[in-house]
Amino acid sequence: MKKSILFFLLVTSFANAQNTEKDKINQTLDAWHKAAADVQFDAYFNAMTDDAVYIGTDATENWTKPDFKIWAKPYFDKGTTWNFTALERHLFFDESGKIAWFDELLNTQMKICRGSGVLVKVGKDWKIQHYVLSMTIPNDEVDAVVKVKTPIEDILIRKLQKK
Repeated sequence: MKKSILFFLLVTSFANAQNTEKDKINQTLDAWHKAAADVQFDAYFNAMTDDAVYIGTDATENWTKPDFKIWAKPYFDKGTTWNFTALERHLFFDESGKIAWFDELLNTQMKICRGSGVLVKVGKDWKIQHYVLSMTIPNDEVDAVVKVKTPIEDILIRKLQKK
C-alpha cells in the first residue's frame, strides 16, 4: 500500500511539474508573438537563443537570429510588424525535461498559419531555438496555389539544384 501511495505521489508530482513547464512554455510563446504585435524588438528577439534559427514562409527565408534581426528591424522601426495569436498548440518534452518541441495553429494576417519549433530551458526560462512558420493551404486549393508558385519557384529549384 505504501509503495502504491508513493508511486501515485511521484506520478502526480511529475505531472504537476510538466504542467508548470507547459504553462511557462505557453507564456513564452504567447509573449513572443505579442512582442511582435506590440512592436517590441528587444523582447521579441530576447525570447530566442543566440543560435536560434527562424524559417519563414518563403523558401528563401532560413535565417540565423542575427540575419533575422537585420531583416525584421525595418518592420519594427516602421511599426508594421506581424500579429500572430495561437488558436491551438501541442507541446512535447524530451526525457530530460530541458528540451521541448511544439506545433501550433495561428491566426495571422495571412489567415491560418502553422508554427512549429523547439525550445530549450536556459536556467529557469524557456528560449526558442528553432521556429518554422508555414502557411496552410486547403487541399482543394493546392493546384491553384502551385500554379501561382510555379514560375517563381522553378527558378529557385534550378538554382538550388546547381549547388
